[in-house]
Amino acid sequence: MYLGENDYRHGSPEQLGILLLNLGTPDAPTEDALRTYLAEFLSDPRVIELPRWKWWPILHGIVLRTRPKRSAEAYAEVWDHYGAGTGSPLLYLSERQREGLQTRLRERLPGPVVVALGMRYGNPSIPRALEELRMQGARRVLVLPLYPQYSASTTASTFDAVTAALQKARWLPELRFINHYHRHPAYIEALAASVREHQAQHGRPQRLLMSFHGVPERYLLSGDPYHCECHVTGRLLAERLGLAEGEWQVSFQSRFGREEWIKPYTDMTLKALPAQGIRDVQVICPGFSADCLETLEEIEQENREYFMEASGEKYSYIPALNDRADHLDMLAELVVQHIQGWPEAGPYDAEAMRAEWEASRQRALALGAKQ
Repeated sequence: MYLGENDYRHGSPEQLGILLLNLGTPDAPTEDALRTYLAEFLSDPRVIELPRWKWWPILHGIVLRTRPKRSAEAYAEVWDHYGAGTGSPLLYLSERQREGLQTRLRERLPGPVVVALGMRYGNPSIPRALEELRMQGARRVLVLPLYPQYSASTTASTFDAVTAALQKARWLPELRFINHYHRHPAYIEALAASVREHQAQHGRPQRLLMSFHGVPERYLLSGDPYHCECHVTGRLLAERLGLAEGEWQVSFQSRFGREEWIKPYTDMTLKALPAQGIRDVQVICPGFSADCLETLEEIEQENREYFMEASGEKYSYIPALNDRADHLDMLAELVVQHIQGWPEAGPYDAEAMRAEWEASRQRALALGAKQ
């Protein structure tokens, strides 16, 4: 975590570090692993904006006694979804995204770059990812949370965790942070391309439902821009696809607890559509950069059942962008845009930089430095 008495090495090579982050995942689809994961997740004051005296008895007296078993059963449904031994879908896909982004950036950037993966909750942790970057000489770090739409409960929480991990550091890296990319043209085009490819196989539906993760309504009323950014993404995607009014809709999923969340709710929407004459639906989740429990189990399985039981006739889920080439190309483009002015963005002369580092080391040794 950029700590230690011997953090600084005179003449040490430096490079750009990309901290690629997502929400997180339990270590296993077991009740114990889910209890550990949910305790960390639901203890975050950015996620549950209630006074601790009010929330703590509910969390420890009710939620962590009942929810881990149900959540473990749900995770078991999607564990190893991409093949034996692949484990958590989110972690498996995130690592593929890290590898793909690393390859693209090394091809596009003139200077050295390393990409590390971290999760806001669970493993690999943010402190571990920062330590990985430190050990590889990353003196400039760009933080890229894979949340296209900004919310205090996701993006701001990630910022909190990164800065908390660096609070005891003696030598901080230069730090930049990407807040959102909900209207980035290449992101919208990648979403549109995924829809077109899906419809080339499955046909065009009566309704394209764009389901985003929900947040409590009071977060919106307190000034969180998430709801608006989801609607911007939905509108831009519909325009890119040439959809008319009535051919698409935005909804919100995964609500938790008894309070009102932003509407319309995805599950209630799907239950109601057949009665409105909409019996052929495709669902895409533009706010999820990688498939996970909320898409593979909640949308592809659970919500399919709701729709079909309500007399729906045709239902299909359009996968998240995951490790699609156009998605990784977009992330690389996003990084390049945000690192302008740093040495690795260019022009970069590797031989000159090595000579400069060595000269720095020699000057320090001449002045009596031990390292």
